[in-house]
Amino acid sequence: MALTATSGGVFPIAPTPFLPGGEIDWSSVDKLYGHYAAIGSDGLTVLGMMGEAPKLEPAESLALVRRAVGIMGNKPVIVGVSAPGLAAMRSLAREAMESGAAGVMIAPPNTLRTDDQITGYYAQAVDAIGPDVPWVIQDFPLMTSVVMTPGVIRRIVMAHPSCVMLKAEDWPGLEKISTLRGFQADGSLRALSIMVANGGLFLDFEMARGADGSNTGYAFPELLIDVVRLSKAGQRDAAQDAFDAHLCATSSNRVSGLPSANMC
Repeated sequence: MALTATSGGVFPIAPTPFLPGGEIDWSSVDKLYGHYAAIGSDGLTVLGMMGEAPKLEPAESLALVRRAVGIMGNKPVIVGVSAPGLAAMRSLAREAMESGAAGVMIAPPNTLRTDDQITGYYAQAVDAIGPDVPWVIQDFPLMTSVVMTPGVIRRIVMAHPSCVMLKAEDWPGLEKISTLRGFQADGSLRALSIMVANGGLFLDFEMARGADGSNTGYAFPELLIDVVRLSKAGQRDAAQDAFDAHLCATSSNRVSGLPSANMC
């Protein structure tokens, strides 16, 4: 199943479980991926930043991809292939696609500063992995230090038909989503799936701005599935109520600015 510009729903970002000695905990991998499949996830992302891909040998990375594809069945698996060098990116991307992955995700290296450097890098990345591989722009400036404006994202998407999805993880990012959807409305941007992250913290608002779903690491992905489902059904109040109730129930792990249990 290939990733497309109409893909959406909830694609959890999977962590990689390790044993105390540093080996992959394959039993936990099977349980984790099986749980994502059982709760109704629409897809899965492996070897993202949360998956600690740099700690893995190439053979281990590919083994995780194959495990995910096998367990998720006919649901799409996105593979993070970001790497310091294009050769490593090319190798993992091609092998992942041959193993049944639906597409790959590419984050920009933290050395990029200008718009031309960013667009030039993605042109090189597409040349490396091949124009037949569907791919995702990972926009996560808090981690990469690379700031991509909506205009730069539009330049990349319009230059590369194989770019089918944006993982939008800017903060705050609501205006960026609205601007990109505005580009589509005026015809200056083609169809593009926008999946949001930031731990689901703004998911109900992001869905209202035009996001297609969630692509994030979160301890309770069942909640994300409910919020996305309700939002797509036009039940925004119900989606917000579900998320607010979850914040109250889990307020023992407080995040600054969020309601505590005695406020719910």
